[in-house]
Amino acid sequence: MKLKYLFIIALFAFAKATTAQVDAKATPGEVIPDFGKTYLITDPDFKTDTTLTFKAVFDVSKAPEDPALRNPYIETIARFLNMHQKAGVPISQLKVRMAMHGQASYGLLKNEFYKEKFGVDNPNIALLEAINNAGVDIILCGQTAGARNLPEARRLPLTQMALSAMTILIQSQEEGYRMIAF
Repeated sequence: MKLKYLFIIALFAFAKATTAQVDAKATPGEVIPDFGKTYLITDPDFKTDTTLTFKAVFDVSKAPEDPALRNPYIETIARFLNMHQKAGVPISQLKVRMAMHGQASYGLLKNEFYKEKFGVDNPNIALLEAINNAGVDIILCGQTAGARNLPEARRLPLTQMALSAMTILIQSQEEGYRMIAF
C-alpha cells in the first residue's frame, strides 16, 4: 500500500515537472538582439502578468575582474527586456533604470579613457548603447564620478548624472520602481 502511494506521488511530481519546460538553447530577443539571450520557458507555474507595468531599477556596482570582459550585470538588463517582451509584456510596459556606481562605473568611460586605464578597449560600449536605445535610463552616481575621476568629458554621452546612487535607488523606489540588486 505504501509503495502504491509513493508511486502516485512520484508520478504526480513527474507530471508537474513536465508542465514547465525550459528550452536548453538561449536565443536572442527582439528588444536588444545582440545582447541578453534568454531561454524559452513554456507553461511556467508562476505566470507572468502581462498586464503589469514592470518598473525596475538595477543597482549595478560590480564589474568583472578582467576589464576585457563585458559586464554581465549590465547585460542582465538586456535579458530582462528581452525575456519579458518574449513573454508577452509590451515594450511600453517595461520601464528600466540603471544606477551605476562603484567599480562598474568605469564601464561608462569613453573608449580612449578606458584603454588608458585598463590597456584594453571598453567591451561595454555597444551594450550600453543598445540598452540606451531601448529606453533604459543609465544614471551614474555623482559621488562615484567624483571619487573615480569620471567627469562628463571622460564618459559616454548616454550617461545621466545623479547626486548619488542612494538618491537614484530611493527616488526610483518612491516612483514605483522595484530594485534589482546583485
